[in-house]
Amino acid sequence: MTDDDRQVLTGHDVAAALLDDWRLLFAALHARFRTGGFAQGVAFVDRIAAEADKADHHPDVDLRYGSVRIRLSSHDVGGVTQRDVRLARVISELADGFDLTPETGKLQVVEVGLDSSDAAEIKPFWAAVLGLSDSASHDELVDPDGVLPTLWFQDTDPHDPPRQRFHFDVRVAPEQAEQRVRAAIEAGGTLVSDTSAPRFWVLSDKQGNKACITTWLGRDDAHE
Repeated sequence: MTDDDRQVLTGHDVAAALLDDWRLLFAALHARFRTGGFAQGVAFVDRIAAEADKADHHPDVDLRYGSVRIRLSSHDVGGVTQRDVRLARVISELADGFDLTPETGKLQVVEVGLDSSDAAEIKPFWAAVLGLSDSASHDELVDPDGVLPTLWFQDTDPHDPPRQRFHFDVRVAPEQAEQRVRAAIEAGGTLVSDTSAPRFWVLSDKQGNKACITTWLGRDDAHE
């Protein structure tokens, strides 16, 4: 393994790799392919498994009727590396051989934010309730198996508790963000703030409950 295989790539690095079927969402590459049915999906996953064994680098694979979703990340360094880029290209070639359709517009990752004036006071409770683990790099709780969404804690003023304590952060590919924002507004929502776009847009439903659409753009942390 070379030093390049341990270097965490930024969003701009991944964009420069021109991985048409893949999108960087948080610290992983994600792809989704539409299949002709369950049997074709199984055959595709079998080929992915064989190539992953050859590379000694194994993705997370979600097989459903009609689709296969793949998540690639180098867990030993906590982000995307050239190892992931190489395997992503191989998987795309396999998908092309099966004549599968990439569905990048359906890729998203949801996180849950909890407002708190003292995260350390309540983190153990939520770790116990949800069966989550401490993150090594952020003030958040994560599912090591990648099934449950990450729970992160947003610092707030203890003397001014917000009406809404939990909110959803929805990470999408940069080219999908404004479309998602427009759809939310057309569905009755309000744009609360776009001053931090394209990092995130703050939206609200008609009852004042907020959510954020987020992307990797404008973020300096390669591990983010």
